[in-house]
Amino acid sequence: MREAHHPPVLDRLAIAALLREIALLSSLERGGNRFKARAYERGAEVLEKTEENEVGTRVREGRLTELEGIGPALAGTITELFRTGTATNLLRLRTEVPRGLIELSQIDGLTEKRIDLLVANGIEDVDALRASLAVNGLRAIKGFGVKTEDKIRAGLEKHDRGEERQRLVDALPIGERLASHLAAEPAVAQVELAGEIRRGHEALESVALLAASDDPARVVARFVEQPEVLKIIERETSSARVTLAGGSRAELAVVPKNRFGAGHIIHTGSSAHVEALEMRARSKGLSLATMEHASEQEVYSALDLPYFPPERRDGGLDTEGLADLVAFDDVRGMVHVHSTYSDGRDSIEALALEADRRGVEYLTITDHSPSAFYAQGVVIDNLKRQWDEIAVVQEKVKVKLLRGTESDINADGSLDYPDAILEQMDVVIASIHSRHQMDADAMTDRLVRAMKHPVYKIWGHALGRLVLKRDPIRCDMDAVLDAIASSRAAIEVNGDPYRLDLAPEWIPAARKRKIPFVISVDAHSAAAFSVLRFGVWMARRGGLTKSEVLNTRGVDAFKAAVRPS
Repeated sequence: MREAHHPPVLDRLAIAALLREIALLSSLERGGNRFKARAYERGAEVLEKTEENEVGTRVREGRLTELEGIGPALAGTITELFRTGTATNLLRLRTEVPRGLIELSQIDGLTEKRIDLLVANGIEDVDALRASLAVNGLRAIKGFGVKTEDKIRAGLEKHDRGEERQRLVDALPIGERLASHLAAEPAVAQVELAGEIRRGHEALESVALLAASDDPARVVARFVEQPEVLKIIERETSSARVTLAGGSRAELAVVPKNRFGAGHIIHTGSSAHVEALEMRARSKGLSLATMEHASEQEVYSALDLPYFPPERRDGGLDTEGLADLVAFDDVRGMVHVHSTYSDGRDSIEALALEADRRGVEYLTITDHSPSAFYAQGVVIDNLKRQWDEIAVVQEKVKVKLLRGTESDINADGSLDYPDAILEQMDVVIASIHSRHQMDADAMTDRLVRAMKHPVYKIWGHALGRLVLKRDPIRCDMDAVLDAIASSRAAIEVNGDPYRLDLAPEWIPAARKRKIPFVISVDAHSAAAFSVLRFGVWMARRGGLTKSEVLNTRGVDAFKAAVRPS
């Protein structure tokens, strides 16, 4: 008999974040087990790639261990987190692992092995580390040299300046977990995300929340006294900033219930947006901070303005395109999807069935081309087998399957696969996967040649950035955009949360040139279809409207727009 339904206390992303905290604490505890810590890291990765409904079903039916990499002990921890919001081993670790060690683990240059050496030499917190560095003391420890000491000193200086940033995809589950924690406080009438995380910034310094309450001190106390708070940076009656055990920074502001609308605008928008609104309020004899409205919509209306979605609050009060800004539900096709024919995790059939489940109208199977040997690119001899499989799967599903490729842009600007092959595709995505460090002139020539290629192509993850890991490639972007505008091409807004490329700041320049876009998932599994929301966020930040995004069209119109030949 199946047990009764237990509604989840935490979603899978929040659970994954706590598993990573357990992994960190396990690695730092005395006699810590590195293999055990890695098991929790793997568990977090598995949950992030698994659908929310599937996690809940497996918990209720006791089938978590059927997921690769999740053993009985890990399954027990996940189940406990799912049902209660905490876990016995997490509470124990939070109590037993010195907070000084946790803060040390957040400093660039300090590996687990180096922290062990520091502890063995009596350096167990940041203050002790700072004191040792002041007298060049680390270099006296076996295993540390001058270069290592300098690297750790730079890491400590960066830590002290608070310059660490985190990716949006990592910050979201933290923000959702903190909001859930605060919502359980009776004094809280409402709590929402704010700041850069709500505007959809790809990287941010702090997870910001705004709460509505007539007892702000009680709410602030609830915020700073939760177990995962490592350090209180600043605490006032109605606000606080903290560092969490995982290294993230978080901040809370509390406003009266009758001013939540204006408060949410003030604590969400950029300084430019808020200043522009304040000037408009003053022109009407008002003050933004004291406007008594329950919702943001009411505040904008009182200022004779349309509602500005959070993604459009980085600048002033330009209302162009707001009414037709592309939305998640506008996207009708999943573009840029990899199967097991290259480096994807799921078969074409599994991808198609998931697309059907989500109500997707069409799905592009765009595996890597032969030059991407590191990603098992599909050689020409295997293309017919793939196309035949697509045809077989098509008979089983409603979603329209389009055959395509993610073709490498070679160093000379040519596209992988002969033209005769590319012209038989439904869709061609052209991307750079190698030689990112070419000088700007050579890279510009490479891209201009690729974009002028007569085959219609979608420029994939355009500038090759990896958020907080790899800078965009160097090129004359205006020259490349001019080449696209005069040729047969579109640009991808890549929803992979580790890419999010083309970055929003370049979208207006492309829009001025009337260049079309697609919002893609760059999915390597069926579960990764969920990253579409990140792509939509970037598109909205760049001001893209529904009509400018090709995959908001039906399948026939989309195929006609992107047909290679």
